[in-house]
Amino acid sequence: METIGYILMLALDVFFWIIILQVVLSWLIVFEVINVRNAKAANLIQLISKITDPVYKPLRKYIPSIAGIDITPIIIIFGIQLIKSYVIIPIFF
Repeated sequence: METIGYILMLALDVFFWIIILQVVLSWLIVFEVINVRNAKAANLIQLISKITDPVYKPLRKYIPSIAGIDITPIIIIFGIQLIKSYVIIPIFF
């Protein structure tokens, strides 16, 4: 049973870091550190978007941007931490 808990924790941790990477990449794009016309950068951004969009899109319907800032990643990170501490840890550990 602990193995399932470890796998779920690992999956949530990986998704957490993917979200952090996407946020950092979006900042680097805005400040023109990364050029999106570069094929490798565009592929990386597209891959990360394919991973995160299924989680973001349903929430973006209900959560508007605040002053042009998308707060969906913050809410997802908060949700991941809640799931880890109130669901996975009490059930599997």
